[in-house]
Amino acid sequence: MELVPSFAGMLQGLAPVMTAPTFASFTTILTGWVMARRRTITGMILSAGAGAVKHFSSYHRLFSAAQWSLDAMGWAVFRLFEADLGGVVMLGLDDTLSRKRGPKVFGTGMHYDPLCSSKGRVVTNWGLNWVVLGVFIELPFRPGHYYCLPILFRLYLNPKSAAKHRRTYRSRPELAVELLQMLCGQRKQLRFHVVADSAYGGQSVLNGLPPNCDLTSRIVMKSRLYNAPPARTATTKGRPRVRGERLPTPQAMLKNRCRQVTLEIYGRRETSRVTDQLAHTYAVPGRPLRVVAVEALRGGRDSEAFFSTDTTATAEQIITWYAMRWSIEVTNHDTQQHLGFEDPQSWTRQSVERTAPIAMLLYTLIVLWFAREGHRDWRPLDCPWYTSKTHPSFADMVRTLRRLSLK
Repeated sequence: MELVPSFAGMLQGLAPVMTAPTFASFTTILTGWVMARRRTITGMILSAGAGAVKHFSSYHRLFSAAQWSLDAMGWAVFRLFEADLGGVVMLGLDDTLSRKRGPKVFGTGMHYDPLCSSKGRVVTNWGLNWVVLGVFIELPFRPGHYYCLPILFRLYLNPKSAAKHRRTYRSRPELAVELLQMLCGQRKQLRFHVVADSAYGGQSVLNGLPPNCDLTSRIVMKSRLYNAPPARTATTKGRPRVRGERLPTPQAMLKNRCRQVTLEIYGRRETSRVTDQLAHTYAVPGRPLRVVAVEALRGGRDSEAFFSTDTTATAEQIITWYAMRWSIEVTNHDTQQHLGFEDPQSWTRQSVERTAPIAMLLYTLIVLWFAREGHRDWRPLDCPWYTSKTHPSFADMVRTLRRLSLK
């Protein structure tokens, strides 16, 4: 069994990352990955059918022993759509949990589980935690909608797991800064703008941002904000001030005069009270930020505050940028539900660090293929109980790829 020629042709852009025999095994595994119901290596070999001509151990060694780099693979995927990006490349940064069991699985530990947790209850689960950097892109077949295409990954080890495997402990923000510096350092001629939640909006990320990258994130409503320190004069004595005068917190900003705005975010039209100001935080006093406080006029959303290192941006732009972050959650969901992000049964270090990210890179490849070729062959299902569907989901993209490959 082989994938449709248009998809196989796109995969040729990844061939320089591997040797020819390894790339042949890789294309066979991707074929099985698309076709399989459960994405274990054995299941992929069986689903690849007659295309799996090698001994089964060759396909297991693709992840555990073959000489290829996951970062190089991510770069090769990025180059497939780099020419389609605009003037400012929007990035999404987040982490996701792959639930795993087994004391011998490399890197497993207890991590926060966002799917099982709520505001009043924090749930942890045993598994692998991945820091993921993706690119937001608007594709021609669905204008106005953004997809987050993952390209670079790092496995996070909690302190116990790092000590067990004799690795230096590195926090998730530190791993995120490494990914940003790698991407922005390789493309110094481009301007990047990363969107992340509050876990990646602290001083460790702000202080480590590359010069050609901005950050938009959340900030707590009671954050201490300050003006820039006053300029020193000839009569100024003592140590230079680090911070200026105290400014209202985001919570207090909403008590002052606000303006009303209506934005198309999260797939709906939302009307809110908005105010913003230029400020410096207590932890990073040397970096000016545009701070925005928002209060929804209807609905169950609480008051929120955001910031951006792009001080020329308007409040509406910052809110819209942060709303783009929702597509990261959609990517995480679709990769787990339709590509078996948690299915591969790997336990050695190299195989663990490779298998799950390949599921996310395959997500990127399928979306790109559908935008270029597959959307022409997609037809919505004729369901009398679902007449409002006008755009394809990721499940539709996978089904279209399967159907065309089986012709």
